[in-house]
Amino acid sequence: MGIFDKIKQGLAKTVRLLNTDIRDLFKSGGQLVDEQFLDKLFEMLIKTDMGVTSAQDTVDEVRVQYRGRVVQMADVLEVIKVKLKLLMAQPEEPIRFVTSGPTVVMVCGVNGCGKTTSIAKLTSTFLADGKRVVLGAADTFRAAATEQLTIWAQRLGAEIVVGPAGSDPASVAHQAVAKAIETRADVCIIDTAGRLQTQQNLMRELEKIHRVIGKQVPDAPHEVILVLDATTGQNGISQAKHFTEIVKCTGIILTKLDGTAKGGVVVAIRRLIDLPVKYIGVGESADDLVVFEPAPFVDAMFEQ
Repeated sequence: MGIFDKIKQGLAKTVRLLNTDIRDLFKSGGQLVDEQFLDKLFEMLIKTDMGVTSAQDTVDEVRVQYRGRVVQMADVLEVIKVKLKLLMAQPEEPIRFVTSGPTVVMVCGVNGCGKTTSIAKLTSTFLADGKRVVLGAADTFRAAATEQLTIWAQRLGAEIVVGPAGSDPASVAHQAVAKAIETRADVCIIDTAGRLQTQQNLMRELEKIHRVIGKQVPDAPHEVILVLDATTGQNGISQAKHFTEIVKCTGIILTKLDGTAKGGVVVAIRRLIDLPVKYIGVGESADDLVVFEPAPFVDAMFEQ
């Protein structure tokens, strides 16, 4: 399956919602673009969770180009797609690899966001590119998380560093980075315990992990990836703001897009937070992590 087909499959619920609503907006002989039509278009876009500002800006673009004219569905869709691609424009490079030593990637997020699975998918991607990967199981408070990550490491062929249950997460992160340096690994991915952005003591723990890694490797962690569950919609905006304040997130992995009709939340994230969406999760298997690119994403959303 190609990238576009994977994205389309992952956005199936969003696509179904949009296609139904779009067809309802248009008559066979064309549709007059008046304020009533524009209001309905706004409501349709809001349903995808792209946010009021993005939806309004997109509708305004249609208003400027077509108000008072009778248009076909394809004409309006083209304007919408061009506008959304502009709103989601971002740098193309998903991961910035360092030229020497391990590239250290710290991964964080709230409980249940799909963090461990995302790490497995990232690992699979890096290994497929011929990189050596060391995982650090710094979620020491949940035995199941360490077990799950260990199973993935064994299945994929990556090294993993684990610590005793309840041990200091920063210590495990330190050991994992040391192992990556010792074995000359290309990438070290540090898992962290899920936590709500409002839990100040746990957020300070993330700060400590970040600080400890930085003392071992200059400018590390080189990437701090926040995993967001797409099904939470606009709540992800609040999560991203709080996590970024504490650990200077560099990008987002958006998971569970295949489980929601709110695929438009990517637009809101790009518009309201100055963070690139690096990858999107479009399924359960290890290769269902897709590099996010605005153009194919928007085209898939409005595929007829």
